[in-house]
Amino acid sequence: MLERLKQLQQLRGSAASADAADQAFHQRIVEVKRWQQQRLRRSYADLAADPRYEAAVAFFLDEIYGTKDSAIRDRDLIRMYPTMKRLLPKFAFDTVDRALELDVLAEEFDQAIARAIGSEPLTESSYLAAFRKVGRREERLHQVTLMRAVGEGLDLVVKKPMIYSALKMLRGPATLAGLGEMQQFLEAGFTAFRKMKGANYFLSTIAERETVLIGRILDDHPMPFAVVAEWEALAKQQSNKQTDRSIKGKA
Repeated sequence: MLERLKQLQQLRGSAASADAADQAFHQRIVEVKRWQQQRLRRSYADLAADPRYEAAVAFFLDEIYGTKDSAIRDRDLIRMYPTMKRLLPKFAFDTVDRALELDVLAEEFDQAIARAIGSEPLTESSYLAAFRKVGRREERLHQVTLMRAVGEGLDLVVKKPMIYSALKMLRGPATLAGLGEMQQFLEAGFTAFRKMKGANYFLSTIAERETVLIGRILDDHPMPFAVVAEWEALAKQQSNKQTDRSIKGKA
């Protein structure tokens, strides 16, 4: 875990240095992350429209695949590492470790795509060309596997009432110790997964759709993102059903 945290600090630190060229590269990375976040928002609009999964989608989009600077969170984790290693059950510690592995892999891919796009305008066409140039299909698929493993780990952790209670009790001490951002991140994840009351459908849907997109892009499908419109249509269908139920309930 500590080694992954050091990797993240190195990756993010070098991209955001004071050098003008590095600053431009860092801005391009942020643009790539923002572009991907919008694509994810479209891909999972149907899950976001379901009250059961709404918080989990927000957690993934804002905390896992968001554009916010994670340097403070990384620093907090390094400070918390000795305590976490001593106190966390092995399955919970392993979940955090997988989450960090996922973060490292995502950061590496984001930077590789930003580098491949270079100074070109960021468009669907330039993004796809960069994605294909970077390649690394097996690692992309491993990224999906890791996402599911992290989600399953969180789903297991939130079923342990004592862990959740302990997390809430740590809110005050964590804030006083300057670890408020890390505490907020952990609570958001726990709350989102507790609300789902079972994450299998949520995780299966994400894994299936991301695997489909990776294949369509790397297999040179002429319109790989056309399938996203089909998933968006599911959100509209869901919204119509909820409207119908609401109307019937008032009748």
